[in-house]
Amino acid sequence: MKKDIHPKYSEIQATCSSCNTSFIFGSTAEKVTLDVCSNCHAFYTGNRTDVKARGRVERFNKILEKSKK
Repeated sequence: MKKDIHPKYSEIQATCSSCNTSFIFGSTAEKVTLDVCSNCHAFYTGNRTDVKARGRVERFNKILEKSKK
């Protein structure tokens, strides 16, 4: 096997940008950020209907702001 061709494998800390939860796991990357994790994702928390409703409200507000201009 050739020497010094493999990336460095180490334990890193990944942080969720939504809820700031940190996870430690092994990776070849130096830094990892997550958009959504199992702690705040709607599928795991059971808040799927809230997410759908929130998206509809945001869409309505965008349309309303466009009509005001």
